[in-house]
Amino acid sequence: MSQAAQLVVRPVQIDDLTQLNELAQLTATGLTTLPRDAALMEKRVRQSVRSFSQMDDDSVQHELFLFVMEEKQSKQIVGTCGIVPKVGGFKPFYAYQIRTDIHKSETLQLHYEHQVLYLLREHDGPTEIGSLFLRSDYRGGGVGRVLSLCRFLFMANYPELFESEVIAEMRGVIDAQGNSPFWEALGHHFFGIDFPNADMLSLYNKEFIEKLMPRHPIYVALLPAAAQASIGAVHELTAPARRLLESEGLRLRDLVDIFEAGPILQCKRAEIRAIRDSRVGVIVEILETPAVLGAFRKCIATTVGTTFRAAGGLLLQREDGVVVERALADALEVQIGDSVRYVDLRAEI
Repeated sequence: MSQAAQLVVRPVQIDDLTQLNELAQLTATGLTTLPRDAALMEKRVRQSVRSFSQMDDDSVQHELFLFVMEEKQSKQIVGTCGIVPKVGGFKPFYAYQIRTDIHKSETLQLHYEHQVLYLLREHDGPTEIGSLFLRSDYRGGGVGRVLSLCRFLFMANYPELFESEVIAEMRGVIDAQGNSPFWEALGHHFFGIDFPNADMLSLYNKEFIEKLMPRHPIYVALLPAAAQASIGAVHELTAPARRLLESEGLRLRDLVDIFEAGPILQCKRAEIRAIRDSRVGVIVEILETPAVLGAFRKCIATTVGTTFRAAGGLLLQREDGVVVERALADALEVQIGDSVRYVDLRAEI
């Protein structure tokens, strides 16, 4: 955990734009929440800065909370993650809902169950987590887990800002050239453009979805085998993120993305492991090097009531408060008497 303790997650700032644009160039096709468009990136950063600055205003509908993971010594940004407090509104949230239609004939004694895709248009949607990306040379050792879980502890700190349901859209099956078997089998026939262009266009204007998407249900059995197999499956690079979220309680129920059919995981906010099991404690001691490592837990911890920061490190829970290692305290910029929210980095098996 020493590497993770030298990294801190904090709210994005305008001064981060240059590094964020450089980071976006490392992403693969299909990760539109970290766009390779400098103007769009600036818009998203400004939305986030505005949301963080207006957190105490109950009348404000917050648009986006975007976080960056920074190496404290070099000030290099190595990852991002984000939360959309509420999807929908003036720009509806679209998904395909998977339902089972039953067809039977008493005369022929036949009974068939067919998977059918119904277009879902949601104006009053749930909270969505996304924008997760970590440089490849920083993956491993629990760093990605800290970056992902910090969003849940932020929700635990400010539950009034978020909906009771949380979703995560996972990147679906896309090849190295940006081709999606599901898009080629379905969307391409209605939009006449390739998948990367359609996916990027949806960030700017969703009107074309409403106008061009097929209005009738889609029977899965009529799609090519490759398209059928891709429904609810994830890109190979997204598989670890899916496993992590599933370990926190999110599950694929009945929603997939309308473009490449990637799974949309769902969970009640209160039932997410990192939220449900997190605790707030007052720091009573900071140790340079924890003497009895077996008694300490590998945790993710965040500040409480001050500028939000999150980091991974070693923590010991006592009756009178919590003891944290020096590296974790330095990452969070906390001292004895400050409160932190914490939870085990991994669910107990």
